[in-house]
Amino acid sequence: MKRFQGRVAVITGGASGFGKEFARQGAALGMKLVLADVQQDALDETVAGLRAQGVPAIGLRADVSRVEDVQAVANAAIEAFGEVNLVFNNAGVGAGGLVWENSQKDWDWVLGVNLHGVIHGVRIFTPLMLEAAARDPDYEGHIVNTASMAGMVNAPTMGIYNVSKHAVVALTESLYQDLSLVTEQVHCSLLCPYFVPTGIHQSHRNRPSALSNDAPPTRSQLAAQAMSDKAVTSGKVSAAEVAKMTFDAIRADSFYVYSHPHALGPVQQRFEAILAQRNPGDPFAGKPELREQLIATLRG
Repeated sequence: MKRFQGRVAVITGGASGFGKEFARQGAALGMKLVLADVQQDALDETVAGLRAQGVPAIGLRADVSRVEDVQAVANAAIEAFGEVNLVFNNAGVGAGGLVWENSQKDWDWVLGVNLHGVIHGVRIFTPLMLEAAARDPDYEGHIVNTASMAGMVNAPTMGIYNVSKHAVVALTESLYQDLSLVTEQVHCSLLCPYFVPTGIHQSHRNRPSALSNDAPPTRSQLAAQAMSDKAVTSGKVSAAEVAKMTFDAIRADSFYVYSHPHALGPVQQRFEAILAQRNPGDPFAGKPELREQLIATLRG
């Protein structure tokens, strides 16, 4: 996708983190914006800020785990702007703990947002984009799905999050292959960020009450939350920088987008272990003190 001026972008999770920066980048390129987010106050503030700059923008409160909400976003985009060119299936939440300690509600919440939200976006928007391409030989479309480096490796006490992001990686690689069979006008990319200060470590602030746990968090869940808080808030690469990388990848039709390319070592080690049929490696090999601290916490 080479041209952005006047084109239409839909961004889920558009009121904060990567989504808000995607909106800012799109606005600077002259795009029309459709923002969806579950947090109404942040959404209203973001849309108002864009409109104050003269950006054509609308906002809809949407829980992407609900297919009817994603469909409503698509309907609003078509009604307001006529078509959709760029879709960021970006909304996401985080949770952790020993994988057997996650409740059914934990799984429903994390997979509902992180996986089913992307599935809904792909299933609803791809046909709209292919229809637009069939009508207009100059149409360009692109889908960006936000996964994570957690979709490439499997750190302990992050199992539920790892599962959701590995699924997004598989879904998006499949989407890439499927699109290549039917069109030259619609493409896709996979964003795999590492630790970036986006606020995802506090995503439980928007967790639906119906999916809240009655029991208090376990020791492993508290430890995972503490590690996530520290890792995310100490990230040195900003969400704005990742947004720029992503738009650069869209222009270049690059599939894999990594916020921290230098952090791909564990990915290589994982695939080498798979090919060699070795047992999974130690993710704390470079910092054994972290493993000792975690073991002490969990066994304490």
